[in-house]
Amino acid sequence: MSTAIALLSGGLDSATAAALAQEAGHRVIGLSFDYGQRHKRELQAAEHVAQTLGLAEHHCIEVNLAAWGGSALTDARIAIPMDGVQTDQIPSTYVPGRNTVFIAIGLSLAEARGADQLVLGVNAIDYSGYPDCRPDYLKAFQQLADLASKAGREGHGTKLWAPLVEWSKVRIVQEALRLNVPVADTWSCYSGTEQPCGVCDSCRIRDAALLEAGRADLTSAMARI
Repeated sequence: MSTAIALLSGGLDSATAAALAQEAGHRVIGLSFDYGQRHKRELQAAEHVAQTLGLAEHHCIEVNLAAWGGSALTDARIAIPMDGVQTDQIPSTYVPGRNTVFIAIGLSLAEARGADQLVLGVNAIDYSGYPDCRPDYLKAFQQLADLASKAGREGHGTKLWAPLVEWSKVRIVQEALRLNVPVADTWSCYSGTEQPCGVCDSCRIRDAALLEAGRADLTSAMARI
């Protein structure tokens, strides 16, 4: 059985990508990051998803990107935007270098484990416009990955696999339900409240897709008002 490393944030997209890797026949190892985010709720969700999906291993690595801030997700002095997705700008919730750091560490684990794939839940359709979730970024990083490792230089390096990158969020929801992903236990909200806030960009995108998929029961309380 081939091995895949899945970057597991605790959100719906990464959980669905990990489940797709399992369906494709891979032995999946989950990798999560405590990067200094303002709340740990998503890490609790990642652990639950890993257990529910029965991943072969699950690692959580500390990488303190909050040391220099620069994002509403790592710096409490920066307000989380609540006015809806702005299509013409990259929001303050973008974390500088986050995916670049995460993918690099994921490739390290992948080479150490002899993994064929690094599975990413990034999406460039229904998303907040982050620069490190786009196809051109992934293509360029694959070129770097092939040059940066022993396995890559020998012609059998780890391949980045982002199955959701051009999917609508509603399609992601539908696939998650088909794959028995524990959707209710995933966490996408930017706020650290007990329940999803329903008004941050991530909640709005998620709730809209759940409503379109006919699963209003899984939306935030705000979306059901």
